[in-house]
Amino acid sequence: MDLLQPNKADLTAAIAQPVEGFESARYRRTLRGSPVTLQLLSLPLLLFFALPIVAVIFQVSFTDIWSGLREPQVLQAVGISLKTSLISTMLTLLLGTPVAYLLGRHNFPGKRLFEALVDLPTVLPPAVAGIALLLAFGRRGLLGGTLEALGLHLAFSQAAVVMAQLFVASSFYVRAAMLGFASVDRELDEAAQLDGANRWQVFRMVVMPLAGQGVLSGGVMSWARALGEFGATIIFAGNMPGTTQTMPLAIYIGFEVNLANALTLSVILITLSFVALAVVRLIVSRHTEFVAG
Repeated sequence: MDLLQPNKADLTAAIAQPVEGFESARYRRTLRGSPVTLQLLSLPLLLFFALPIVAVIFQVSFTDIWSGLREPQVLQAVGISLKTSLISTMLTLLLGTPVAYLLGRHNFPGKRLFEALVDLPTVLPPAVAGIALLLAFGRRGLLGGTLEALGLHLAFSQAAVVMAQLFVASSFYVRAAMLGFASVDRELDEAAQLDGANRWQVFRMVVMPLAGQGVLSGGVMSWARALGEFGATIIFAGNMPGTTQTMPLAIYIGFEVNLANALTLSVILITLSFVALAVVRLIVSRHTEFVAG
């Protein structure tokens, strides 16, 4: 009788099998149908992002851009933006890498407070950042007397442009690099140390190459953010052509004085921002392919 009696486990499996098949089939249908629905739902916001960019690009012809690039004010603004953003990015890499490594590789009391301080400039209104910089480093600011005694006048100078960009953009690098450093397996550190490597060699030959995606993408994003900085710059550095007038500030003035120059600079900034994003995407995709391979 026991041989003829159906096994309870087999019976349960037989009953569950059609249900599982039905569920998996329904799940596959959901996967096939969901992208179209999601695309339609995503379309309004994507169009809202795309239409203003398209409007700017189609408003300016190549001839207008070429003639605009021959304007002295446009060339000065482009030169100042590229110069100051590159300097601020180099300072970000130099000063931000130890912070990112500390937060990404170590736990210590007050770490959450440190992380909040690093993230604060990303949510702080740019105008508030400019006022804060002015009250800290301006002539009548917190360190104004000390700086003046040393013969340093930072406010309303090109150094102020760099400082404003550094303040608002460095957080993007620190956050990305911190995630990159945190993703490196600590067992690799220990293995390298067992092989006789010191801490600097472990950082340079093990941690830094493996965290390269976060470091590179963070640096590019920081540079792009510095290039487009406006609010903190105009308050702390002013808007002086040939000295502190960056591309965003020249666009602000050109909108009232010379719209062609403003449109030319807008196209340049859009192009540079697009290139920066493309570089970041390329870095991420190559890193993903390397890990998968």
